[in-house]
Amino acid sequence: MGARERWPLAPATGTEAAMEILLIIRFCCNCTYALLYKPIDRVTRSTLVLHDLLKHTPVDHPDYPLLQDALRISQNFLSSINEDIDPRRTAVTTPKGETRQLVKDGFLVEVSEGSRKLRHVFLFTDVLLCAKLKKTSVGKHQQYDCKWYIPLADLVFPSPEESEASPHVHPFPDHELEDMKMKISALKSEIQKEKANKAQSRAIERLKKKMFENEFLLLLNSPTIPFRIHNRNGKSYLFLLSSDYERSEWREAIQKLQKKDLQAFVLSSVELQVLTGSCFKLRTVHNIPVTSNKDDDESPGLYGFLHVIVHSAKGFKQSANLYCTLEVDSFGYFVSKAKTRVFRDTTEPKWDEEFEIELEGSQSLRILCYEKCYDKTKVNKDNNEIVDKIMGKGQIQLDPQTVETKNWHTDVIEMNGIKVEFSMKFTSRDMSLKRTPSKKQTGVFGVKISVVTKRERSKVPYIVRQCVEEVEKRGIEEVGIYRISGVATDIQALKAVFDANNKDILLMLSDMDINAIAGTLKLYFRELPEPLLTDRLYPAFMEGIALSDPAAKENCMMHLLRSLPDPNLITFLFLLEHLKRVAEKEPVNKMSLHNLATVFGPTLLRPSEVESKAHLTSAADIWSHDVMAQVQVLLYYLQHPPISFAELKRNTLYFSTDV
Repeated sequence: MGARERWPLAPATGTEAAMEILLIIRFCCNCTYALLYKPIDRVTRSTLVLHDLLKHTPVDHPDYPLLQDALRISQNFLSSINEDIDPRRTAVTTPKGETRQLVKDGFLVEVSEGSRKLRHVFLFTDVLLCAKLKKTSVGKHQQYDCKWYIPLADLVFPSPEESEASPHVHPFPDHELEDMKMKISALKSEIQKEKANKAQSRAIERLKKKMFENEFLLLLNSPTIPFRIHNRNGKSYLFLLSSDYERSEWREAIQKLQKKDLQAFVLSSVELQVLTGSCFKLRTVHNIPVTSNKDDDESPGLYGFLHVIVHSAKGFKQSANLYCTLEVDSFGYFVSKAKTRVFRDTTEPKWDEEFEIELEGSQSLRILCYEKCYDKTKVNKDNNEIVDKIMGKGQIQLDPQTVETKNWHTDVIEMNGIKVEFSMKFTSRDMSLKRTPSKKQTGVFGVKISVVTKRERSKVPYIVRQCVEEVEKRGIEEVGIYRISGVATDIQALKAVFDANNKDILLMLSDMDINAIAGTLKLYFRELPEPLLTDRLYPAFMEGIALSDPAAKENCMMHLLRSLPDPNLITFLFLLEHLKRVAEKEPVNKMSLHNLATVFGPTLLRPSEVESKAHLTSAADIWSHDVMAQVQVLLYYLQHPPISFAELKRNTLYFSTDV
């Protein structure tokens, strides 16, 4: 075959030549992304990890020189790449003739015309640009469509009065978010099964597409924290974020740029087109943060419990009332999980408070340090909470190799000149299923509920009654009650007092932080020798909640309650009515029935160790197969009309649990 036949550069017509060259360019573009941009993105992430490792590695450590060499090689490689990219960066200039650089970008949920829309937001040195990624046919170069832009000289943040006048943001219904999570978990499990069975890639891709659709909906509808910005000409824009952390990051980045000598301007259509066109090349965030976009070899995250001790903080310039909050990511967005007590009027707070945080595929831990505000005039009208000032914030990756050890790992996180010292260790979900009966049968923790009620001559254990009474007395309006972790040392102190049947129990309860009391109640149920809804009935509960026929499900679920031992049933019904009363205060405490079911479901209804080992193969499987169903079981009873013990017992009809 001649050269002309192998590479036909001179076809019959000019049109054919153009089409052929276009196909070659498309092929090269696709290859470039797969072979160049993706590896570079990984090198960038590795460089950041190496930088953090060096920061926390002692100079005299034997690995320190090796880490230095690795970082130097990595940085030199990125520098050589950037030399080629810089000419494209400098092609876009500001009205003052200076280089316009990209400072920050990311995916945010914008509320526009009453609906939520996912946007890619780009913060340049002098302008904020909100764009949408255009849908293109396969093989075509992706492009952005500019929805709007604001020169930073014209961008202002609303005052409290303006925020008050803004329309209220209605959160997405919890039950719909939980349904999405269930679907995502089920699809993840199905994909793993298909991979194990070596199914056709087409079938797996179809499942991945469904999972992406559900993850996208969850990402779109889960954020609730408003981030409002205004243009000086009166136009306002609203984004919803999942965390105070992101809101603070965007606000700080914009305000830092606004300290420079900025000028107002209007971009011509050509200038706007050039700027928008540069976004694809300059962006640092390439994919929507969902599991579907992760490579198969990337970490699925951690499932289990992270124990964190917040020790102390230094670096404050003046005395203040200080506290910290802890956040972890879950299903692509961040959730606040714990809060220290307020350390008053100090520059060196020493909390030494331990928290247990449940992880659901989590990869990052965030610590935010706040100055407590007691001025009731500074209320955020979106969530009716007093606005506290963020003094610092920091984030660390939860590396499984570092975290999954039996020993505590102590670290320091730096944030705006402030240093917070903390320790952490991780317990996998399968380890948390181990239940160790108490060796001291005179106590209440780790002792069968029937033994405790018989000894006390009561229908509901004293510890349950007292904790519930205290929560309803002064904690029912506490934001995040039962979701926010109590201090572990306080919880252990309460546990010891209840186990010893100390006469000072009531006095201690009245002085104790309400989150610690809520945590003590959860710990009591978790440490029962078997869960409240029993090991024996666990499989039947899992089958009953999966029934699609409402009448059959009602018969089955009521029969299962009748099958419980009397002390377990009476205690369960007592707790059920308490949680319903807590949910009635949802507008204030932000705890819906769904939130409460998520907190208590896996505690009241958990597989035995034998059941777990027989059916589940990994931590991710434990979450996807069981936890969502456990939540749904409790939610079913919480949403059910009041259930009477006497009425249940009077009804002697037999409904089979063979489903």
